[in-house]
Amino acid sequence: MELLKKRIIEEGIVLSDKVLKLDGLLNHQVDPQLTMEMGREFAARFRESGVTRVVTVESSGIAVAFATAYELGVPLVFARRKKTLLADPDAYCERVPSFTKGIVTDIMLSREYMKSEDRVLFIDDIIANGDAAKGLIKIIARSGAELVGLGVVIEKAFQSGAQTIREQGIRIESLVKIGSLTDGKIKFVE
Repeated sequence: MELLKKRIIEEGIVLSDKVLKLDGLLNHQVDPQLTMEMGREFAARFRESGVTRVVTVESSGIAVAFATAYELGVPLVFARRKKTLLADPDAYCERVPSFTKGIVTDIMLSREYMKSEDRVLFIDDIIANGDAAKGLIKIIARSGAELVGLGVVIEKAFQSGAQTIREQGIRIESLVKIGSLTDGKIKFVE
């Protein structure tokens, strides 16, 4: 997606050779038109997969996952990172480290919203080490649902997350792949 690349170059802030701040696009502010365009792109790539649910991990993936679910005409389910008083005590749960937050959290998904007959499309904002993605993939597997693929807005190709998941035979469609953030410069993989 050339528009997405352009916006990343214009608005992304390279904080280190591993961290790209995208608060104005994905993580703090959302551009509705760009987000809907990303959702249309993911829907087009996975339309023939028979998706019955789109799933993501709160919170930065929700907007793009919503746009994708809207385009596919299916429900969106998101795994929560924090337990609430109303949380399902029997929810699927997986402990995962967060690369950008520098902490370990539990992600939870209610059994009510993930059934064995579902064909699930997982949408995520950024994949680096892939720990949250791996955790949600385990939850999907435990539910008995079929994971048809993972749509990622930005893949940090210089980190191992996406490659590790591909080695499991999981289809990953990335809208943009970043090959390097060295010397404060964003270099894309074509």
